[in-house]
Amino acid sequence: MTTPGSWQKSSFSGGSDGNNCLELTSTTATLRLRESDSPTTILTTTPAAMAHLLAGIRNNNPS
Repeated sequence: MTTPGSWQKSSFSGGSDGNNCLELTSTTATLRLRESDSPTTILTTTPAAMAHLLAGIRNNNPS
């Protein structure tokens, strides 16, 4: 992934202004997410926890 502090924007970010974006950066142990509108608010999680969340969403059974 990226080096800490090197934020990548989601390829699904839409709009003409480019400010409605989910951004992601990672280390070997964590994933960090933020919305471009509020870059000082950062959600930190682990790859395993994120994979579990996404699997639940895909199966329509978030847990």
